[in-house]
Amino acid sequence: MNIHEYQGKYILKKSGVATPESVVVDSPDQAVDAAKQIESKTGTSTWAVKAQIHAGGRGKGGGVKIAKSLEEVKKYTSEILGMTLVTHQTGPEGKKVHRVLIEQGIYYPGESEVGEYYMGVLLNRQTGRNIIMYSPEGGVDIETVAEKAPHLIFKEEIDPAVGIQPFQARKIAFNLGLSGMAFKEMVKFSSSLYKAYEGCDASLFEINPVFKTSDNKIFAADAKVVLDDNALGRHSEYAEMRDITEEDPAEVEAGKYDLNFIKLDGDVGCMVNGAGLAMATMDIIKLSGGDPANFLDVGGAANAETVEAGFRIILKDPNVNVILINIFGGIVRCDRVAQGVVEAYKSIGDINVPVIARLQGTNAGEAKELIDKSGLKVYPAISLEEAASLVKEMVG
Repeated sequence: MNIHEYQGKYILKKSGVATPESVVVDSPDQAVDAAKQIESKTGTSTWAVKAQIHAGGRGKGGGVKIAKSLEEVKKYTSEILGMTLVTHQTGPEGKKVHRVLIEQGIYYPGESEVGEYYMGVLLNRQTGRNIIMYSPEGGVDIETVAEKAPHLIFKEEIDPAVGIQPFQARKIAFNLGLSGMAFKEMVKFSSSLYKAYEGCDASLFEINPVFKTSDNKIFAADAKVVLDDNALGRHSEYAEMRDITEEDPAEVEAGKYDLNFIKLDGDVGCMVNGAGLAMATMDIIKLSGGDPANFLDVGGAANAETVEAGFRIILKDPNVNVILINIFGGIVRCDRVAQGVVEAYKSIGDINVPVIARLQGTNAGEAKELIDKSGLKVYPAISLEEAASLVKEMVG
């Protein structure tokens, strides 16, 4: 589950990670009050005005502004709120901004230089260990650094059974070229960041940039946090952070029926039971010259209602030109799937895209009889090769 920057910083702060003072708002007047509040706490005379959406690259898209007066705070908040922010992660359709974070300005004058670093914590699935990936080249896309200067990407693997060790935190600070007070602050920062990652069962923490101020303080200037959906039962407080306005409406609707659905960019809708069969079906679609429009696993507890819901969700995608239903009846019965398809046809009405149905396994005969008697225009397939051939014909 993705969460907003301000929510991620709340989690960080609970674990002792230093973050700038900030207040989330949804109106220009609130923004001015927030700026005054931050000024009274920190003495700052500059503020960052930051759009809150589930995407990176906000600064390049005009979603982050530095205000040097209360008038500018109000002006920038008015401009950013309600805008459709387009970044390299949102796609061309962009995302509408519903709230803004007013944050303490940390670019202030001093005797030493400031610094920007990258730091991320994630799971290395090959080794079964957590890994801290970091670089002295922060504030830019880490992919660009990896491509042009891979020697500036460092990794520290951590055994989850023992956690991050002091020598590892010191190694991180050393590789980032720090010394003195900044070195000590970075040791504390990296240890606390790992504690936050483990404590909330996250699948990703990404701080870009980790910022060193001119007086050698270390702050998380940004925060991208992804929480493990499977662990939210242990974290009811974090589960409430979900913002469905930032998610794909089709995926939100699918979640209401416990359907595993992911929207893709292709033209062939697919409904399958079982993640492995779903992946194989997507491969078949690609080999047949089409592109999958979605990943949809109806699971083993599918019934006519959930199948009808899945069918409706697929048909809402205007890019879908053909639908492939590929069910191997083990736990789920083929006749239930067939009944769901029939009910969907009846309730939706005129369906203008061809439907290919491969229903094999438990009650496959009953399923075929249901579809045959319904009078629907459904193309039956016995084997995967036959289904692939039909997909190729329809797509072509």
